[in-house]
Amino acid sequence: MTPTSRLAELGLTLPAVATPVGAYVPARREGSRVTTSGQLPLVAGALPLTGKLGAGVTPEQGHDLARTAALNALAAAADAAGGLDAIAGISRVCVYVASDPGFTGQAGVANGASELLGAVFGAAGRHVRSAVGVAVLPLDAPVEVELTVTLA
Repeated sequence: MTPTSRLAELGLTLPAVATPVGAYVPARREGSRVTTSGQLPLVAGALPLTGKLGAGVTPEQGHDLARTAALNALAAAADAAGGLDAIAGISRVCVYVASDPGFTGQAGVANGASELLGAVFGAAGRHVRSAVGVAVLPLDAPVEVELTVTLA
């Protein structure tokens, strides 16, 4: 199965690439890799939820938002790569989690991104990852996801 068919099997489609909120590009291709800028969990151009994990945003909500941000990052990577099926696999994922000082469940939140990538790419979706708690993210987003992908 191709990544596109797996995505469809999950009932998902790639969203439009989000317009940058600053002076950067959504993704950059260099040789056989594409690296994305941090992607927020925007849905139709808006954040469905704002705030911090452990202070109004639940771990379950964070998990779902990380999944959405990963889907947005895939859209940016696919756009730079020439399509989703041009991506051979996921090399690295970095998930930033806006966290209340007492929240220590960043890894569980980041699993939302990792699980989606595994479902779309199978074994090629296995990756190295960082899950980092931060004080605040752009637009008061609860999560942000960056990807580095390898090309076919």
